[in-house]
Amino acid sequence: MNLMNFPFVVLVLTFVFLFLAAYVGDFLRNKILPLKEDGREDFGVVLGATLTLLALLIGFSFSMAVSRYDQRKNYEESEANAIGTEYVRADLLPSADTARVHDLLKKYIDQRVLFYTTRSQQSLAKIDEDTAELQKELWSSVLPAAAAQPTPPIALVVSGMNDVLNSQGYTQAAWWNRIPIAAWGLMAAIAICCNLLIGYGAHQTDRRIFLVVPIAVSIAFFLISDIDSPRGGSILVAPQNLLSLSQSLRTQ
Repeated sequence: MNLMNFPFVVLVLTFVFLFLAAYVGDFLRNKILPLKEDGREDFGVVLGATLTLLALLIGFSFSMAVSRYDQRKNYEESEANAIGTEYVRADLLPSADTARVHDLLKKYIDQRVLFYTTRSQQSLAKIDEDTAELQKELWSSVLPAAAAQPTPPIALVVSGMNDVLNSQGYTQAAWWNRIPIAAWGLMAAIAICCNLLIGYGAHQTDRRIFLVVPIAVSIAFFLISDIDSPRGGSILVAPQNLLSLSQSLRTQ
């Protein structure tokens, strides 16, 4: 189970661990190793550098998450364009093959819409299975015409079908392309160190001060994990182009 697929869990855990880290730092200062006043200036440099590093890591991770989200949106559009183009090109086939390809493409669009909208892993496995079966049928539906009449128009149909199948692979790869776990681990480690230093460098125990950074960082982690999660978050890629294409084809 990938914890990053549950942004609200990330939010709660991040806040709890960072808040506890600040209290651990405060405990170290009060009970074990008090911070001397003549060392506060050097300590401030270390704390500032660590907070700056954390801010940079959060910024880079947010940029990575947004770019991957945009990539998933672009591939959804590309899928709809490839299917719509192939639907039109299928008119170049013999009439019987044209009707079959049109019917299969309509079913294929329904499966692609389900791929974008489902959140259940069990349902996703069934969707992937049905999609693979439809892809085999779509490809086999253009092979007889290509073998019997290897003409430029038929080659155009075959090329379009190849684009339809490839676009699904590109989409799947984009959905697997997530922020690496190692990057999350590095951000978490730096965030814990920052809050440990904040608690250690405080002049006195003040819960209000200790809450500021944990709240801010946990919200940032929540937003990054939400955008980066294709199914678990609230910011999802809606299959608007596929739905529009499906409605358009069914009204023809």
